[in-house]
Amino acid sequence: MLNYLVVPESFQHFPVAGFFTTKQADHDLAVLARHAGVAEHSVYLPIQKHTDTVQIVETVLPPVVADAVLTHRTGLMIGVQTADCVPILVCDPLRRVAGAIHAGWRGTAAGILLKTIGHCSDHYSCNPSDLYLAIGPSICGDCYEVGSEVAEGVQQMTGRGDYLFERQGKPHVDLRRANRQQALAAGIPADNIWISPECTFCLPDKYHSYRYAKGFAGRQYSFIALRD
Repeated sequence: MLNYLVVPESFQHFPVAGFFTTKQADHDLAVLARHAGVAEHSVYLPIQKHTDTVQIVETVLPPVVADAVLTHRTGLMIGVQTADCVPILVCDPLRRVAGAIHAGWRGTAAGILLKTIGHCSDHYSCNPSDLYLAIGPSICGDCYEVGSEVAEGVQQMTGRGDYLFERQGKPHVDLRRANRQQALAAGIPADNIWISPECTFCLPDKYHSYRYAKGFAGRQYSFIALRD
């Protein structure tokens, strides 16, 4: 085990390699690929633009604009990059489907997780009750003060919930809990959802944080690969 990886406990029981990197990672994709048991050329990262686009990837292609990736190909490592936004890894151990999602506030407000779940059902005949989610390190609600347009956008997609609250008259949004609420509404059991308790803003020595660094931040990787 590489000491700069965060591995969801639930994923350790499935034939997948799923993990989130920390700031201490050297970001050598070859090292991460070997850890996942895939070839260096079998790594796919999309071009992220805070969209709600979900890309199906069954072979390594030139990257396109998307903020979620799905595959059922063994030996292909797919991922996203984040630095405060919510990284989500998806696994269906029965249908052998894996996914990686970048859910910032725009993606959350656009329902990118819900669209990814829909793609799992439409393209791979997955049942939401069989899906497992790992929600990785990201900014917590206490640290994520937002404007009214952000709060209203996320609430319009998610509905009312404890992910949205006020501190000293200012709205705050916990995007991790918002995505969990969307997942529950889509039929994913609560026991199938793992959430990292770590906040990227609270732990700047461990994680890159766009808000903490005032825009000059590196990125964490979030990767998943199906194994034989």
